[in-house]
Amino acid sequence: MELFIKYPNEVQQELLHGLLNSASKTEVGVDNDFQSIKNYNDFKNRMPVVSYEDIVDRIERCRMGEQNIFWPSPIKWFAKSSGTSNSKSKFIPISNESLEDCHYKAGKDMLSIYYNNHENAQILAGKCLRLGGSSELYQNTDSYFGDLSAIIIDNLPFWAELGSTPSQKVSLMSEWETKMEAIIYESLEERVTSLAGVPSWMLVLLQNVLKNTHKTSIAEVWPMVEVYFHGGVSFHPYRKQFEKLFQGNDLNFFEIYNASEGFFGMQDQNNSTELLLMLDYGIFYEFIPMDQTDRDDNEIILPLSEIEIGKNYAMVISTNAGLWRYKIGDTIKFTSTNPYRIQITGRIKNHINVFGEELMIENAEMALSKASKVMDLDIVDYTAGPIFMKAGEKGAHQWLIEFKEPPDDTNKFTKLLDQFLKEVNSDYEAKRYKDITLGMPKVNVAKKNLFYNWMAQKNKLGGQHKVPRLSNHRELLEELMKKNN
Repeated sequence: MELFIKYPNEVQQELLHGLLNSASKTEVGVDNDFQSIKNYNDFKNRMPVVSYEDIVDRIERCRMGEQNIFWPSPIKWFAKSSGTSNSKSKFIPISNESLEDCHYKAGKDMLSIYYNNHENAQILAGKCLRLGGSSELYQNTDSYFGDLSAIIIDNLPFWAELGSTPSQKVSLMSEWETKMEAIIYESLEERVTSLAGVPSWMLVLLQNVLKNTHKTSIAEVWPMVEVYFHGGVSFHPYRKQFEKLFQGNDLNFFEIYNASEGFFGMQDQNNSTELLLMLDYGIFYEFIPMDQTDRDDNEIILPLSEIEIGKNYAMVISTNAGLWRYKIGDTIKFTSTNPYRIQITGRIKNHINVFGEELMIENAEMALSKASKVMDLDIVDYTAGPIFMKAGEKGAHQWLIEFKEPPDDTNKFTKLLDQFLKEVNSDYEAKRYKDITLGMPKVNVAKKNLFYNWMAQKNKLGGQHKVPRLSNHRELLEELMKKNN
């Protein structure tokens, strides 16, 4: 880690040459003459930037058993990913190299950083309660597919399995609610020292643990828990609820940034919201300024050495699983270049920009968190979309929010949300000026379990599934509003 922190751009350039050399005799490598690529500019000019739809035919051929298409070593694992709960499934190739040199390497680095920052840590004196995806592994001719977490659990070395709870059998169960009961049954008597999983679903599990044990704090159930490794969604709306669940225990929070396509970053400083970009996991990074992502021609694409602090970028990756200049759909911003640290700001398609307000998930989470804190509220889930302009009417944003306990004064919450959105987003503030473009947001309170029941109906409970937060259209909002009546 010290090497890539000191020589980040050199490490990345060396990594790119290694990837090209490894894949030079694959179908993609031959088609694009990887052997003649001498530098980054050659690579940039030779290879197009692609999304999943551009490479799905090659991925399907690989799933049917063909090899050496985009990576030389056999690929038999595919991480089934939907990103958000309303999009079609994607099957992301997972190579042995990406498992070993990216995902498992990240797990070891995560422990190394945690112990480096907490000299008296005792997490290896007990077990990690892991909450993985809710999909079992399925065979498809010569290949297998499932949630990334299921693939990782299925391939774990025995020593890592010994340090985890629940068992592999329970972790790979597909039916979410049965799995929840089994996790609690298997883990209650274990010495749990750490937790790992997506915040929204971990919260559901821990609340069920308290209900099952009739305790008031998780510290009473597992007194040795000292850290929660979390990722997948913003932690802002959930932090206060986790702190309440662990009353009597000074829990550490450790954020990671991993996806089906790779493991990208992790928190390397205590009490920080910045993530160290991991530059030696077999992933070569490029970045598209967010104001360039809709251009059809001459899209500006930058290597790591040319990024600027504070700007929003869409991430493009080339990996040791054979994804070449692949747009993963996430947006980030850099907070530091020495070392390179980032914050996740959202998804390319998961923001509201109908009126030029450029409202990113990062803004929404921050404003909701601040408004909730003022009124001592806990948010369970939410989604938001535009109210389009009509003759004589201004546009606005409509929010559908499920609270643990509804606010006594929804109007007060709405005003606070509007105020904090203006504070964190100058474009939103400009559009709200004297209500010229945007009117006051409209907040609807969702009935209890609205989002959970909707996810259950779509067979999307647990693991890596997420409710789409922000959208430029009203389809999801309208669907949920009907169920809320």
